[in-house]
Amino acid sequence: MNILLILVLLGAAYLLGSIPTALWVGQRFFGLDIREHGSGNAGATNTFRVLGKKPGSVVMAIDVFKGWAATMMATVMLNQDAIRPGQLLYFQLACGVLAVLGHIYPVFAQFRGGKGVATVLGMMLAIAPATVGVGILVFLVVLGLFRYVSLASMSAGVAFALLQLLPAFRPDNSLLLYFGFVLAALLIYTHRANIGRLRAGNESRVPLFGRK
Repeated sequence: MNILLILVLLGAAYLLGSIPTALWVGQRFFGLDIREHGSGNAGATNTFRVLGKKPGSVVMAIDVFKGWAATMMATVMLNQDAIRPGQLLYFQLACGVLAVLGHIYPVFAQFRGGKGVATVLGMMLAIAPATVGVGILVFLVVLGLFRYVSLASMSAGVAFALLQLLPAFRPDNSLLLYFGFVLAALLIYTHRANIGRLRAGNESRVPLFGRK
């Protein structure tokens, strides 16, 4: 096991996740700190809300890529014989989680980032693309019906966890099954403020197809 290579790639996963896409897009092209507007989060949802669809789409795409690319660093470890095939999932999860932590607590932005939903999506796309695909459909349906990104994100996370209980989506390694439920719980926890606003009826909706 090449400990040095593993440590370097784990550190790189965190640094990749730490790239504050929403903050840099807001500062470079709009001259504002996205964290001082809207919900105060430096993530794709707040970028959509404050800056519009095009900047929001760019930020979301990059944040998803961050999670996917960081998770794929475990494959580099495997290809370089730094880890064994049976260890791949563990290091995929480790790299992905570090990228998500980097997004939430970015070293390049005073440790004030976003909620990590897009980065989690990229992470899980690298590990369980079929299950994530159905989760994305759930997200789009809930978003289309209610126009609440927070509700759609939580619904997708819960759907991902529950889908893994079905034979068609059951992972070979039960660790991923447990991780799915932990992930769903964390999504709900990080959206606790949104849940309060949903219950109070003052959660912000996102415009779809020109609707306000």
